[in-house]
Amino acid sequence: MDMNVSDSIRYTGVDDTTIDLFESQYPVPTGVSYNSYVILDEKIAVMDTCDKRGSAQWMKNVLAVLGDRKPDYLVVQHLEPDHSANIAALADAFPDMQLVGSYKTKQMIGQFFEKDYSSRMIAVKEGETLSLGSHTLHFVMAPMVHWPEVMVTYEDSEKVLFSADGFGSFGAISTHENWTEDEWLEEARRYYINIVGKYGTQVLALLNKAASLDIARIAPLHGPVLTKDLGFYIGKYQTWASYVPEEAGIFFPYASIHGNTKKAVLDFVSELTKKGAKVIPMDLTRTDVSYAVEKAYEYDKMILAAPTYDAGLFPCVEDFVYHLEHKLYQNRTVGLIENGSWAPQAGKILTARFSAMKNITLVQPVVTIKTTRKAADQAAWDVLADEMLK
Repeated sequence: MDMNVSDSIRYTGVDDTTIDLFESQYPVPTGVSYNSYVILDEKIAVMDTCDKRGSAQWMKNVLAVLGDRKPDYLVVQHLEPDHSANIAALADAFPDMQLVGSYKTKQMIGQFFEKDYSSRMIAVKEGETLSLGSHTLHFVMAPMVHWPEVMVTYEDSEKVLFSADGFGSFGAISTHENWTEDEWLEEARRYYINIVGKYGTQVLALLNKAASLDIARIAPLHGPVLTKDLGFYIGKYQTWASYVPEEAGIFFPYASIHGNTKKAVLDFVSELTKKGAKVIPMDLTRTDVSYAVEKAYEYDKMILAAPTYDAGLFPCVEDFVYHLEHKLYQNRTVGLIENGSWAPQAGKILTARFSAMKNITLVQPVVTIKTTRKAADQAAWDVLADEMLK
C-alpha cells in the first residue's frame, strides 16, 4: 500500500509486525504502524518520529527521502514514546533543525530525554502558521486527545490534516494490501474506544475545529492515510465521541467457571436469535477485554452474564466492567444474568456498578441461575427477552 500523500509529502513511517501488545495491553495480531511524514519544499518539515522499536528503519527512511538536504523543522504533534522516541536522534543528527510543538510540549519534552531540547523549540499557539514555501502548516491545539500536549496540523495547499492519534487504527500497513472501510472500522474502533474513549468531549471539540477546514486527506500516526469518503470516517468519530450506539443489536458477554453459565447463555442466544434479534455473544474468559469493550460501545444493548466468585465478580468480569466505567460507557440498555450455587452476589454488584453509569437503562429483574438453568425459571428469561427486544 502506497502511503505517500503526494510527491512532496512523503511517508517515512515504520511497520511493527513483531509487537504482541500495543501499550503493553492491547493485542495487535496484525501489528501496528508508526507513521511519520516528510514535507519537501523550500524548507523541509519532518512530521513526528516513531517508536524505538523502529528506530533504525525510520532513520533510514527519513535519510532516503532527504537525500543531500537537511530538515529545517521537526513538528512534534504528540510526545507519547511510540511517536517521540527518535526526537533526540534526529535533533542530534541535524543540530540546526528546530523543533515545533505546543507550549505544553515545550514544557514536557525535557522529561523524555537526557538532553533538554526545549531551547530549540518553537512553541506555537492555536491558529499560528509556519510557511515552508508553497506549503503552509496551520497548527490546531488538541489537548487531551489523548494527552495534554497534543496538537494536529493542517497543510493548506494539499489540504492534508496530520491528525496525530486521531483517526488512527491498529494494524501494520504491510499486513493490509488495501484497507477497506470495514477493515479500518474494526481496528479503528477498538483503537479509539480503548485508547481515546475517555476523552469524547475533547474529541468533539477538535472535530468542531476541523469542520472549518477543507480536508482532502487525513494522515494519522497509526494506520492508513484516509483519502476517500472522509465523511464516513468523520461520522464514525462523531458517533464514538458522543457515546451513542453505532448499531442496533445485543452484545452478550459472559463468563463461565464450569460451563453452566455458558450453556445457559448460548441457549438464550439461540432463543433471542429465533425471535429476530441480532446477538453477538463473547466469552470473556477467552477474549481480550479490548475486544469486549469495543463491542459494548458498538451496540445499543448488552446482556452481561456473570458468576459470583469469592462473594464478588469473576475476575474477567470485574476487569470488563472496570474498563467500561473508565471509558465512560453510557446511553445503553443493559440486562443482567447472575449465577451462584449458594450465595449469588454478581447481580447486586453489577446493578450498583451500572446504575452509577450515565443514562443506562437497566432491565429488571436480574435473571438468577442457581447452578444450572431450569425450565421452571423460563418466565424470568422471557421477561428479559421481551425487554431486550423492545
